[in-house]
Amino acid sequence: MIVSPAFGGKRYAVLGLARSGMSTVETLLASGAHVTAWDNREEARAQVAARNHPLADLADPLSIDLRGFDGVVVSPGVPLNRHPIANAARAAQVPLIGDIELFAQARASLPAHRVVAITGTNGKSTTTALVHHMCQSAALPVRMGGNIGLPILGQEPLPAGGVYVLELSSYQIDLTHGLAADIAVLINLSPDHLDRYDGFAGYVASKLRLFAMQENGQHAVFGCGDARTLSAARDCAAERGGEFVHVVDPARLTGQQGWPSLQGPHNLQNAAIAVEIARLLGLNEAQWRPALASFKGLAHRMERVGEHGGVLFVNDSKATNPASTAPALAAYPRIHWILGGLPKGDDLDECLPHLSHVAAAYTIGEAGPRFAQLLEPLVPVRRSEMLCDAVRQAMAAAQPGEVVMLSPACASFDQFRDFEARGDAFRDIVAALVAEGAPAGTGEAR
Repeated sequence: MIVSPAFGGKRYAVLGLARSGMSTVETLLASGAHVTAWDNREEARAQVAARNHPLADLADPLSIDLRGFDGVVVSPGVPLNRHPIANAARAAQVPLIGDIELFAQARASLPAHRVVAITGTNGKSTTTALVHHMCQSAALPVRMGGNIGLPILGQEPLPAGGVYVLELSSYQIDLTHGLAADIAVLINLSPDHLDRYDGFAGYVASKLRLFAMQENGQHAVFGCGDARTLSAARDCAAERGGEFVHVVDPARLTGQQGWPSLQGPHNLQNAAIAVEIARLLGLNEAQWRPALASFKGLAHRMERVGEHGGVLFVNDSKATNPASTAPALAAYPRIHWILGGLPKGDDLDECLPHLSHVAAAYTIGEAGPRFAQLLEPLVPVRRSEMLCDAVRQAMAAAQPGEVVMLSPACASFDQFRDFEARGDAFRDIVAALVAEGAPAGTGEAR
């Protein structure tokens, strides 16, 4: 765990005691801070109470006088534009912060290190994990945290020369005020989380605060796939000089056919960004290139879960809207596409440019009938309804060299607890069908 004298003798309220919240409580108490913790779940409060720590107490921060506190630490999931804690903290003149801001405040007491902070609408997790993998492969001490993996405060501090690689959502950036990242990264921008912001412009402004927190001489890396990101790169270069601003060119990075877990145009850009970060960290090509081939990818993000009869099975359950499914469809030339679930919209417009890659579609869940209606004039469609039926039908119909892909373009909540449970079910169904000897690669649906 990270412990810092920066927090000693100070007083914090912590609202939300999930993984990052509980890690925050532990760090603050170990650092000598007084903590008032709260969570609506009784079992979470019981965890704090069971410690019987003299500097810890339980109280809803909305029910106490917050004046004099040094910060109210909230979960990124708390909607600051609607939750009353925002007004309560503002009235008490107490900053609303998150665990990433606490990490930023603790940095001065840590051994010399560098921070890579990665944001964007899509591709954050893959790029963060890939940079982490590159550093590990080069024997560079590294920790990964933020919106991925373990809470950063709960991990052991790195020795001198280490690198902290952080994936940051816009929500986490909103709660961070002093993180001067040595390398700040924006992959892309498209409308998202608009229920939390004043339109797309508000969302973009949140992302760009990551660069406003940087200091002179620190580097900024940008993707090249959309006009708004390129505009941000130009603005950044005009302000600080082109020497410290880097826009990647994925076309210059060769060898993608040898990286099994990094297929598709979107992953080529993710890889190009990771390579640029590695270069800025001082890694040479002999260090970063082998890591592209050995990278295993992330669960539920174009995850290769098996191969049977010459057919590859890919779990892209994390694709919960058409915009995130579209790059997956672009990644392979012949796809048996399983889609559907709880829809977030009424169309598949972002996916339409890639339908030439779809050998057949298999619709499931609540969105199934509507998606089938949209796709039937364009590609062969099976109205499968249930995931198990869709996998069996796709497995039987696929020919050697083709791909059966779950990329739902929908939320999971009509049939599954979350996208992880849906992806796990897909993986289990594939394994079970292979074990029972279900036909694959026959080109015949049954």
